[in-house]
Amino acid sequence: MTTETPPGADRSFLFVLGSSRPDGNTEILARAAAEQLPADVPQRWVDLAELPLPDFQDGRHETDSWPAGENEEILRRATLEATDIVIASPLYWYTLSAHTKRYLDYWSGWLSASGSDFKERMAGRTLWGVTVMADDEEVVAEGLTTALNHTAAYMRMRFGGVLFGNGSRPGQVRNDERAMVRAKTFFHGETPLARFPYEETGER
Repeated sequence: MTTETPPGADRSFLFVLGSSRPDGNTEILARAAAEQLPADVPQRWVDLAELPLPDFQDGRHETDSWPAGENEEILRRATLEATDIVIASPLYWYTLSAHTKRYLDYWSGWLSASGSDFKERMAGRTLWGVTVMADDEEVVAEGLTTALNHTAAYMRMRFGGVLFGNGSRPGQVRNDERAMVRAKTFFHGETPLARFPYEETGER
């Protein structure tokens, strides 16, 4: 089953920038797509390089709770306040950047925190991806796409797919005409409920 997500005032977008450098190609492509959203749709942009998180410590089987830092709480609140979360991560070693992966690792802590309803509140929201890579073949980014799809599937979220662009030198993605055309309609695309491969085939 696929559904088209209409733009509307009830939606709010969180753009999570996971690059290690400011104004990178992935951010340029994400902003090109965001420009197509209606003016009444709120956008919030957070740069993980400016809100650094310490390495995640899995405390699910510990007796002492992990104290949340200021940056963690800012990110947690921003995540929960958005209907659409856009992961804008360059393709680093064929998957998500370290900043982005660490942010998603913290979702595990928010899931297991005492009294948390994080998973229930995230269900039904939409996860999107934007990435720019040096390779011309999008198939090399399957690792990144799989990570985002499976994250959405576990959370019972919708997945809007990944907007791909090509570029390595600063600003080079602007020369990728195909990516810029796709950006114009990316957030108007279908957002099916994300599923694991075994759910699609009926295998367990």
